[in-house]
Amino acid sequence: MTEFEAALSKVAGDVNDTLERLLKNHDDPEARLIDAMRYSALGGGKRIRPFLVVSSAGLFNVDRSSALRAAAAVEMVHCYSLVHDDLPAMDDDDLRRGRATCHKEFDEATAILAGDALLTKAFEVLAHEDTHASSTVRADLVLALAHAAGSEGMVGGQMLDLVAEHHTLTMPEITRLQRMKTGMLIAVSCEAGAILGKSTEGARNALHAYAHDLGLAFQMIDDLLDVEGDEAVLGKGAGKDAQAGKATFVSLLGPERAREQAELLAVQASEHLDLFDEKADPLRQLAIFVIKRTA
Repeated sequence: MTEFEAALSKVAGDVNDTLERLLKNHDDPEARLIDAMRYSALGGGKRIRPFLVVSSAGLFNVDRSSALRAAAAVEMVHCYSLVHDDLPAMDDDDLRRGRATCHKEFDEATAILAGDALLTKAFEVLAHEDTHASSTVRADLVLALAHAAGSEGMVGGQMLDLVAEHHTLTMPEITRLQRMKTGMLIAVSCEAGAILGKSTEGARNALHAYAHDLGLAFQMIDDLLDVEGDEAVLGKGAGKDAQAGKATFVSLLGPERAREQAELLAVQASEHLDLFDEKADPLRQLAIFVIKRTA
């Protein structure tokens, strides 16, 4: 295991511990809902978004417990989106992270409620004084995540993804779709660290630019893996975009050009971090990891 992989694993473990504490179960009648939330949030994953929160917060010497709570909140929103994306009305997937999707393990209604509950729990966590002593910082975190996750961000991107099943998108349209659906949650993960650290506008803008390029590179590799990846390694179904007739970065650029573009974006992303010197090395290493991943 490389030093970076160890750091990624450390953050994943710490975030899992934080999620465990925040999603404690009990014996009340609604315990099945908590079971479904825990199943979805604690079911593995690389925890890239939490790593972005913790690493960006580290640039400003933010208390780690505050960073981990914000990271857990972002991961709850990400997991909620996966639960809803997998539903029969959306992508209709049976496998996620190497095991049955939430609606297969429980049932469709419970999966919908579990997603709803993870989303709202995320904002409860951010608004709590344990996340940061400053009410202004907490409000800024809530506002930033709400914008990234809502109709102008992730949910709006999912709507565009549904439209794409019946309309051939152009490259600018695909770029906008993926910036909203995937990129904005990646961007707010970096922004959260800057908000916690009360950073300058320049530092916050640099992190946003890094996250913008990283998000596009991430999605290009995702599109490649959907075409070339092994389902056993991916832990989810492959070939879904082609089956649905969706235009993707790969279908428009071809595999070779898509990979070249992803590599270029990763380099470009790292260049936005120059003002942070070596403190930003974990974020630079993540950009390399994103384009070399196989799952």
